[in-house]
Amino acid sequence: MVILRILLFAFFLLVSLGVYSKPMLSPNKKIGVDVDVNGLIVKYNGDDLFTMPSVGINTRNHQGDISFVKSKKVGKIDCRYTMISGKRRECRNSGVEYKLTYRYFDGSDLLLRLRIYNDGIAFRYEIENLNNDKLDLEHTTYMIPNGTKRWFQRWSDGYEDFYPLSTHGDDGNNRKWGFPSLVEFKEGIFTLFSESNIERGQSGSSLSNKLNPEQYVVCPDKNDVLLDGNWHTPWRVAIIGDLSDVVESTLVSDVADESKLSDTSWIHPGVVSWIYWAYNHGSNDCNIIQKYVDLAVALKLPYTLIDAEWDEMKDGKSILDAVNYSKSKGIKPMIWYNSSVGWINGAPGPKFRLNDLLHREREFQWCEDIGVVGVKIDFFSGDSQSNMDYMLDLLESASHYHLLVNFHGATIPRGWQRTYPHLLTTEAVYGAEWYNNNGVLTNKAACHNATLPFTRNVIGPMDYTPCAFSDSQHPHITTHGHELALTVLFESGLQHLADRPESFLAQPKDVQEFFGELPAAWDDTKLISGYPGEYVALARRSGERWFIAIINGTDSPKEISLDWSRIAKKPLRGKMYGDSGDSQSPWMIKDIDALPEKVTLMARGGCVLLTN
Repeated sequence: MVILRILLFAFFLLVSLGVYSKPMLSPNKKIGVDVDVNGLIVKYNGDDLFTMPSVGINTRNHQGDISFVKSKKVGKIDCRYTMISGKRRECRNSGVEYKLTYRYFDGSDLLLRLRIYNDGIAFRYEIENLNNDKLDLEHTTYMIPNGTKRWFQRWSDGYEDFYPLSTHGDDGNNRKWGFPSLVEFKEGIFTLFSESNIERGQSGSSLSNKLNPEQYVVCPDKNDVLLDGNWHTPWRVAIIGDLSDVVESTLVSDVADESKLSDTSWIHPGVVSWIYWAYNHGSNDCNIIQKYVDLAVALKLPYTLIDAEWDEMKDGKSILDAVNYSKSKGIKPMIWYNSSVGWINGAPGPKFRLNDLLHREREFQWCEDIGVVGVKIDFFSGDSQSNMDYMLDLLESASHYHLLVNFHGATIPRGWQRTYPHLLTTEAVYGAEWYNNNGVLTNKAACHNATLPFTRNVIGPMDYTPCAFSDSQHPHITTHGHELALTVLFESGLQHLADRPESFLAQPKDVQEFFGELPAAWDDTKLISGYPGEYVALARRSGERWFIAIINGTDSPKEISLDWSRIAKKPLRGKMYGDSGDSQSPWMIKDIDALPEKVTLMARGGCVLLTN
């Protein structure tokens, strides 16, 4: 009798799991998900790729383990939308949606809504009929065995660190990791973990392997919001496939809410002259600001950014003088604000102008009235629910006054670039400004730059502030060709150029003209080849023209083979901007009759290919 009960239990367990009879697959059948006893198994081309040994959430009123009840196929998804900026203008993704029902010990249900796309999976938890409840913790766990290659960034509230290659989960005392997190589970098959669609009342999350170095648990940040009625988490996202699948994916924005703006005619991506890299305190000097306005005129850039301390202008000048000068030259000005929630004491200003609705609306109205077209808001304080709500407040207020937004010292993009298309860029990256702060970037920049296209920049725009031919406080040892390539390699709806005016204007005419042709939004993006930290060749299309960036992330010369079949069926003519190897005359610029089948790059070198 006991044996019969055990057999019956095992039978009903297998039926309820549906593992054998009802496989859950992407439309192209490459990606699959099986239900395990306590979690999920993610498959690629029929083989196990990684496991999620635990899923679910606990709230204050819903505690303990959950048990799987049933799964149901909801239907197909055909996601199509248009982006104003980003890696691709016309976005489309196909998927299949499932509902997985789990049950708490108290008899209440937890729904896991699962979407399996051709380039990954996304899922979130949904729970009904909450009453004065509160999120306690999340159980979602990704198993990443030691020995597996991964590129993780240590978590910090500004998301500014490196993504070093590692094969284990032990980093001294650190066991907290920021999204996105890249893993090569099998040779040539990668998964990039992140999340999307943070809404009001929700916090961002990070990964923790504190309890087990091979088990990475999703940990929502501080959230004291009381929950009533129906509620859901943000989407947990895993982009899956080869490196081209990862780099070209729009999955993070695919699962984000549609645009909340009815009129987007005022939103224009563009390249920006930027003062901070060469002059830490230059934005309180109208004479220096004018140099950057004049640079924008010379390079035919649409924007200039007036950075911190403009509220302390020298020589009897004011921000109005700087703004008016910029407008008189046909250059659209943007200005900087301190968010006044992160770094406050000892930090630059202006401060405390945006923290409540009345002052924020008054300040943004003033910006629009004087002709400012965008705001850079800096020094946030991480992923907490209050921080996320504040950033949403800022985005909504800015849209009322037609202000473009750049979040700095801030958390990563999580799909807001689709929901709020005037959010054209976000920092959340260890970028070129760190040549000002300490010397660590000098020797690591090339490898770091060749890692970012596979990690941070996959999930959204990245204000790295690229391209410096001269030195700031600490030197750079990447080549001119490498630096120029970064302006194409790194996607940002507002592409801030780092170097000083004298340096840009000392470059050959062809290089100066290149900046005037450089788009800040793209119709398509294709990875030609590459590997994190070693090298990357990336092609971005604007109209009929391809802008192709190739960089070497290593300290030795590298020959790179290039297959152009994904972007061209016939030879494409154009121009090549590369390194000559001569320190006195560093550029090698030439017309080409066809895209080359191979390029040889100097150590930490690079080049740009621009088709006609």
